Amino acid sequence: MDEQVLQASAFLKDNLQSQAKIALILGSGLGGVVDQTQVQKRIPYPQIPCFPCSTIQGHRGAFVLTEIQKRPVYALEGRFHYYEGKSLKEVTFPIRVLRQLGVKMLIVTNAAGIINEKFKPGEFMMIADHINLMGDNPLRGPNWDSWGPRFPNLTHAYDPKLIRLALTLARQRRFRLRKGVYAGVSGPSYETPSEIRMLKMMGADAVGMSTVPEVIVANHQGTRVCGFSCLTNYTSGHFHKNASHEEVLAVSQGVTEKFGDFLKKFIVAVDL
Repeated sequence: MDEQVLQASAFLKDNLQSQAKIALILGSGLGGVVDQTQVQKRIPYPQIPCFPCSTIQGHRGAFVLTEIQKRPVYALEGRFHYYEGKSLKEVTFPIRVLRQLGVKMLIVTNAAGIINEKFKPGEFMMIADHINLMGDNPLRGPNWDSWGPRFPNLTHAYDPKLIRLALTLARQRRFRLRKGVYAGVSGPSYETPSEIRMLKMMGADAVGMSTVPEVIVANHQGTRVCGFSCLTNYTSGHFHKNASHEEVLAVSQGVTEKFGDFLKKFIVAVDL
């Protein structure tokens, strides 16, 4: 794994020839956010040595170097999921590569189902914390001490300063940004009504099938993290709705422009 990370990062350094300290992972249907920026170069995942490939609709599958008001940013158009049959080390491979490229801050985005009755489809949630229900952990196995500690502390998995900045900026710009807890499950099946009731009792406000492994690895290697969930659908049973991937993509794509505008302002405001 160490050698593969070095191969991929060396390839990207040679081909991008520009360093960014901020990276952005775009979830289902949110790839259009990059179209609102000044794209400098786009490299499809299959061209990057040892890099996994996206297989899910709504994930373009490219590593992008872009600029937002002259601030360089790496954007990953699409991520990898445990339910695709990949190991969590494969799922989080890009996070290791980003660290080798010099990234200090990671912004994760995703599409999520609504558990909190106060939330509505089309709104966004600032992730304050998460619950790992994937049944696995990307740090399981031998630990590379040069990458991070054997037992990383996740008390502040999502950087409190970045959370405060995002919420303040959202109020100033009248951008509806909720705050809550994200539950990460393995998928690919959507949750049963009983599972949703359980998640609600556990304190989850939204649920999805990604993000958590990436955040764990980012914290392990000392990368600051903030996360945004696009609330795309009501979960099964609790709201008497049946979720579908088509609905998820339709809602997320419909709010991409609004979210992209907010995200650009947030990235420019971040003090690294």
